[in-house]
Amino acid sequence: MRYARSRRATTGAEYWPGFVDAMATLLLVVTFLLSVFMIAQYFVTQEASGKDTVLARLNSQIAQLTDLLSLEKSQKKSLEENLASLTASLSSSESDRKRLQGLIGLEGDKSKSAATQLSALTGDLSKEQELSASALAKVELLNQHLIALRRQIAAIQGALEASETRDTESQAKIADLGRRLNVALAKKVQELSRYRSEFFGRLREVLGNREDIQVVGDRFIFQAEVLFPSGSDEVNPDGQAQLAKLAQVMFGINKEIPSQINWVLRIDGHTDIRPIATPKFPTNWELSTARAIAVVKYLVSQGVPSKRLVAAGFGEFQPLSAGQTESALRRNRRIELKLTEK
Repeated sequence: MRYARSRRATTGAEYWPGFVDAMATLLLVVTFLLSVFMIAQYFVTQEASGKDTVLARLNSQIAQLTDLLSLEKSQKKSLEENLASLTASLSSSESDRKRLQGLIGLEGDKSKSAATQLSALTGDLSKEQELSASALAKVELLNQHLIALRRQIAAIQGALEASETRDTESQAKIADLGRRLNVALAKKVQELSRYRSEFFGRLREVLGNREDIQVVGDRFIFQAEVLFPSGSDEVNPDGQAQLAKLAQVMFGINKEIPSQINWVLRIDGHTDIRPIATPKFPTNWELSTARAIAVVKYLVSQGVPSKRLVAAGFGEFQPLSAGQTESALRRNRRIELKLTEK
């Protein structure tokens, strides 16, 4: 029992030193760790404090640099203004320099120009002298040509005067020929007038004194009803008989009129103012012309030479009487005969 208790006491005593050792060891370890932590904390604190110091120093340096930059900007602006002023001054100085050089060059050019002008004037004088000699030669040649030209003008003037003389003589001859021709024509007209009077006189004797056949001035007039039916160009039997008598008188007068008188018997057809519109005669122009041609054809059929006959139509445009009475209309419907020259 005692042994057991002794053993249990001995066993408990054996555990305690170990526990103490363990606790001591643990304490040492904790102490070590705390020492390490404190040391680390110290270094961390020192490191953080150093960083804050560096940061403050850096901020101070940045502020200084900012101030320096502002100062540099001000100095740069001042330098730029000075540079602009210096550039303007340089430009003005350069302009003044160029102007002075120009004035100096102008003076030099004036001197050179005076010398050049003097040389040119000397050359021009020589050329003028040469040109004067050449001009004198040309003037002499022109004078010779002028003399020759004057001689030609004198010759032409003489020929012109001679031509004018001949022209005057020719004009006189032409005037004389004109007078002679007028005299000859007057004689022929007188002769033709005489033969016309004889022709109308014989017609009057042959045809008798009929109211529908008249002599008016230099015309012998048949009323249209004597020769044609109303609105027709066919010669009726009474008209054929009258035209046959006319043809006989023309035969006789043709033998008496001299051959140098170029005469014709003109047959003129006339109508009254009343219009006509038939397939054969659309207007009075056609009717009056057709009647004149019918008379010519009948006279030719009776042996009258065709070259002595002329037909013409006047329609209603050459009336003898104004108005629209039956008497006036009948008087305007007619065939006129006129002995005349071609």
